[in-house]
Amino acid sequence: MYTEKFHVSKSLSGAVRQFSYWVAHGTVGYPLLEGTDYISHMRGESSFIEQAFAIFMNNLELDSVGNVLNYKCSENRASQYIRSYFDESYEVNPPFENWKTKLYGISEDSYSK
Repeated sequence: MYTEKFHVSKSLSGAVRQFSYWVAHGTVGYPLLEGTDYISHMRGESSFIEQAFAIFMNNLELDSVGNVLNYKCSENRASQYIRSYFDESYEVNPPFENWKTKLYGISEDSYSK
């Protein structure tokens, strides 16, 4: 059985690359995360970054040809999560809907390709 292959759009690839770069350099979510030293915690407590990436990806909206429509909103939502992780007094507004925080797995057969 043949399944047609698709590649992510340049826009989506660029959005994930930009978000990754800013996360790795400690500059994601400026000014919301200004003064929040999440970088020093990433190695020992990496699950919060995994969750932030899930929120970023689950919030992204694409048009019919794969162009990202709401990068800044998705970055902000992920940044809100990071802020709430380190600042118990910070209230995420609006609260996350369950599906926007869901962690999805990767298919097992994709590891062998």
